[in-house]
Amino acid sequence: MNKEEIYFMSAVDMAEAIKNGEETSSEILELFIERIEKLNPIINAYCTPTFEMAREMAKKADESIKNGQKLGSLTGIPTSIKDLMLLKGIRTTYGSLLYENFIPEEDEVVVKRLKNAGCVIMGKTNTPEFGHVALTNNKIFGETKNPWDIETNSGGSSGGAAASVAAGMGPLALGSDGGGSIRVPSSCCGVYGLKPTFGRIPRYPHDGIAFWSMDHYGPIVRYVKDAALMLNVMKGHHPADHNSFPDDNIDYVKVLEDKPKKLKIGYSMSLGFGKILEDEVKESVLNGIQKFEQYDWEVEEAQLKIKNPGVAFKTLVSIGYAYDLQKDYNTRIEDLSPDLIATIRLGLDNDSMNIGKAKEQRKQVYEVMYQYFKNYDVLITPTTPCPAFKPGWLESGTTFPTIGKKALSTISWMTYTFPFNMTGLPAASIPSGWTKSGLPIGMQIVGKRYDERTVLQVSKAFEEIAPWQDKKPKI
Repeated sequence: MNKEEIYFMSAVDMAEAIKNGEETSSEILELFIERIEKLNPIINAYCTPTFEMAREMAKKADESIKNGQKLGSLTGIPTSIKDLMLLKGIRTTYGSLLYENFIPEEDEVVVKRLKNAGCVIMGKTNTPEFGHVALTNNKIFGETKNPWDIETNSGGSSGGAAASVAAGMGPLALGSDGGGSIRVPSSCCGVYGLKPTFGRIPRYPHDGIAFWSMDHYGPIVRYVKDAALMLNVMKGHHPADHNSFPDDNIDYVKVLEDKPKKLKIGYSMSLGFGKILEDEVKESVLNGIQKFEQYDWEVEEAQLKIKNPGVAFKTLVSIGYAYDLQKDYNTRIEDLSPDLIATIRLGLDNDSMNIGKAKEQRKQVYEVMYQYFKNYDVLITPTTPCPAFKPGWLESGTTFPTIGKKALSTISWMTYTFPFNMTGLPAASIPSGWTKSGLPIGMQIVGKRYDERTVLQVSKAFEEIAPWQDKKPKI
């Protein structure tokens, strides 16, 4: 295989090639290191490379294969870890000057599971400070650029993860999603990202309470089957995380071979409250939805009427950051990013009645979706209201584009994603097309609670009728 084939190869196929002796993990790793060293100075996806660690892990993988040992499902596969997850012995900054030199003494549970499955960790990927916004920029490492247009942002907060996969700098990336942070960058960068049901993948150890009941870990990849492969490894209960639940014993790679014979799909271009949507995005997603009719699935527009939960979401998030960072807000405010400062201030200004109202609104959003899924199996929406854009400089605060006569904001940028963090439902972003200027457009697939199976099967079905992997950014 040539270099280009390996850079954009699926992890499932790569694992087979390594196990069959067609390629070694060490040889593949060196190709990726070469590419990262060439492209990362342009894109800034990796903030902390771990090449020496990766070389040791690849060597161990090759020795395991040579000695006929039992192999993990990710043996020898290059993987990246978002810089919000603990990686033992490796600088983990959370994108914040507050943790600029922090080195954890243990792995997070999900990282340990990936290691046990045999993956080769090439480094940490960039994120905004504490993952607080859906754009990737911070005061330590700077901005992560979009591989499709380096004048635009990669989205966030798993922007480094999505950009690395899109640019062929690794087949697997671990991301997290508190309001859209897997799905938004996946949409911006033209890759596939899955936010599983809340609690499907445990989070431990994890300091702070910000996003505590809304943050999901999940895979960012180029192929749906690779997301299933990662999910198999990462899912399942851990006693230290009281939100995690038992393994469902489903082999998600295997269930991709099946397609539901009957399926009722609803779609919404507003969720009942969204008022901003670029025409190219709407057209692309509607065209994508029509493709499902090839499977004789029932498809219709859903009359969803969610009352705008934006204020409730901002309240719940801001009180978490205010609680976690009040001391630093008072003593090191100059080290915090402007958007995070504003979020903390909002949290400090909220009272108990506002918090109670926000919790009630969150409950109402779940009730709407509960009633919706009595009649439908899946919900389809756009992932973002517009493609990737060029934000303002970090020091002056984030600036958002105007669509028509309406200006986007931090919260309206996440219109289609954050409600499903409030409900904990599984959701994925899959490329539905590209704009005339060459930027990716994402379509969101939302499933019932605990039903990653259907989300992945519908994703795989769409991938088969509208594959995108032949498109590669020209960096």
